[in-house]
Amino acid sequence: MTNNKLEKLRHSTAHVMAQAVKRLYPETLVTIGPAIENGFYYDFDREEPFKPEDLQKIEKLMHEKISSGLAIIPALLWKFQEHKQALNSAGLKVSDIDFIIFATSTPDFYAPGSGCLLQEKMGFNEIGALDIRVQCSGFIYGLSIAEQYIRTGTFKNILLIGAEVQSTAMDLTNAGRDTAIIFGDGAGAAIISATDEDRGVLSTHMHSEGKYLKELWLESPASNAGYPRINGEVLDEGKQFLKMNGKEVFRHAVTRFPEVINEALEANNLTSENIDLLIPHQANLRITQMVQKRLSLRNEQVFSNIHKYGNTTAATIPIALAEAFNEGKIKDGDLLVLAAFGAGFTWASAIMKW
Repeated sequence: MTNNKLEKLRHSTAHVMAQAVKRLYPETLVTIGPAIENGFYYDFDREEPFKPEDLQKIEKLMHEKISSGLAIIPALLWKFQEHKQALNSAGLKVSDIDFIIFATSTPDFYAPGSGCLLQEKMGFNEIGALDIRVQCSGFIYGLSIAEQYIRTGTFKNILLIGAEVQSTAMDLTNAGRDTAIIFGDGAGAAIISATDEDRGVLSTHMHSEGKYLKELWLESPASNAGYPRINGEVLDEGKQFLKMNGKEVFRHAVTRFPEVINEALEANNLTSENIDLLIPHQANLRITQMVQKRLSLRNEQVFSNIHKYGNTTAATIPIALAEAFNEGKIKDGDLLVLAAFGAGFTWASAIMKW
C-alpha cells in the first residue's frame, strides 16, 4: 500500500467503506490507530496515569507503520468480502439496491453527506442516500429507518452502513489518553431486504438525553462557534479532539443497556433466556461484562470483539455481526439482540429473528 493510498484511506470515511466493499485492496483493509507491537490495545483497562514515554511509544509505532507504507497494525485490521460476493449471497446485484443509509459521526465533509460519495464510488443507480449522525447508536437508528421503509413498501433492498475514521480526531498526548486508546477506525455494512419468511426485525427502540452532551463530545469545528468556525485559539485548547468523561459514560451505559434490552424483550413477550446472541455496541469490555451480569446471560449468549478493533462507534455492531456470522455463532432461526449506548446520550436496541 503506498503512502498516497494510505492517506486517502485514513482521511475518508466513504473511501474506507467503498474500498472495504469493493476490495480495491486485494488482501486486507487496514486502519490506523493506537496499538502496540503485540496487536492489542495498550493497557485497555489501565487506571493509573500514562507516562509521557508510554504515549511516545504509541505515537512512534504509528509513525513507523505509516511511514513504512505497510500500515499493518494487528489490533485494527479487518477483512471484507467483495461487494459482488456480498450481493450474490443475498441474491442481489448492484442495480437492486434502492436506498443508502450511512451512519457515521466522522463524515468526509460537512457537505455533502458520505452516502452520496459512496453512491458514486460504488456505481449505484441515482438512488437516495441518507446520512445519519447518532454516533455509537447510529447503526441501530439506521436499522430502524430501514425497517420502516421496508415495512411500508417504499423500498425493497436498503444498504445500511456504519463507518468511521476516528484516528484523525484523537489527541495522542497524555491529555487524550482516555479516548486515544479506545477509539478506532472501522466499517461494516448490511443489506436490509423485504421477505415473506418468518424472520427479520421484530422491533427497534430508541432514546436520547441531550443534557449529557458534553460528557462525550467533539466541540469544534461547529456552526455555533462564530466566525471563523475554527482558529488558532480553538486548536490550542484542543477543542478539535474528542473528549469523554469515562466515569459518567460508564455509569449511564451499565444502566441504559439493560433497560433498552429488556424493553425490546418485553415488547415481544420474551425473556433473556430466549436470547441466542446479544451483540452490544463494543464500547468497553467492562460495560459488556456488567450488562451480561445484570441480564444473567451465559458467555455463549454475548459476542465481544473490542479487544481486536476497539470502539469503532457506528461500525462496531455491523463488524461484530459479520464476525459472529462468519464464526458460525449465528444460525437460521436464532434470536439476536443488538444494543448500543453512546454520545448524546443516545441508546437503542433491536431484536430480530435471523
